[in-house]
Amino acid sequence: MDFSGLEKICGDFGCLCERDYNLAHKTSMKIGGECGIYIEAISEKALAEILRSCRENGIPYFILGRGSNLLIKRFSGAVITLTGEFSEIAFENNIVTAGAGASLSAVCAKALENSLSGMECLYGIPGSVGGALFMNAGAYGGEMKDIVRSARCIDERGDIVVLDASEMELSYRKSVFSKRDVCILSVTMELCDAPRSQIKEKMDELMQKRRDKQPLEFPSCGSTFKRPQNGFAAALIEECGLKGCTVGGAQVSEKHSGFVINRGGATFSDVMALVEHIKRTVLEQKGVELECEMLIVDR
Repeated sequence: MDFSGLEKICGDFGCLCERDYNLAHKTSMKIGGECGIYIEAISEKALAEILRSCRENGIPYFILGRGSNLLIKRFSGAVITLTGEFSEIAFENNIVTAGAGASLSAVCAKALENSLSGMECLYGIPGSVGGALFMNAGAYGGEMKDIVRSARCIDERGDIVVLDASEMELSYRKSVFSKRDVCILSVTMELCDAPRSQIKEKMDELMQKRRDKQPLEFPSCGSTFKRPQNGFAAALIEECGLKGCTVGGAQVSEKHSGFVINRGGATFSDVMALVEHIKRTVLEQKGVELECEMLIVDR
């Protein structure tokens, strides 16, 4: 695959790029092989040219947020991370606009500084704003759908468009972005005024719940499986006697059965073998087909 055109564009715009880049340290699971080329796009103009070149030259690509929900083996094309101006956060009254590459927790912290409520449930989710919208991330009874109003994007034709929340098809861990070749640039959210002490109390309470119940001390992709209808994946896994089940360096967390963790030295194959064993066992014993929440990349 010829990446010379992408390298020239990156040079022209001052974007970092590197061939045969290992992605393990770019994911929260700390697992990953090489991609054909890794790029850090620092501006909308640079990103537009990078995407145009990929499309015109048949180079597959995907946008990498903070890798918090990603299990990757390898990717032959371009992996693009949004940095620079994509990390900017701006407030106007109760409206916050954040670049797709901004840390979700950083936006939550800024909302607290501005005495704005609505993001407390998202605090502690280790993802980017763009990734959170892509997955309609949520926890503790709230989700991105509750606060998102619009998003600026580069569409399939390379045009910059604004999508209203009503066009995003936001539902449980799903959005229109998984079905269209659209790149999120920034997200606009509407929050509400509240006392800062009240917001902080809620954020601290939910963060403590995460520490108490989730295996934050180990690399993971967060919740491995989506919540099945009329039940919880963790409960089903535990009832099947799979808590602590291990394949190589991958293990069903002994603290929270909904998490597959990297105990140390886990490989892509270890995790996938354990995931398939969990899915097969739960289907056989409970009649429930579990669906992965993490994104799996191997191409």
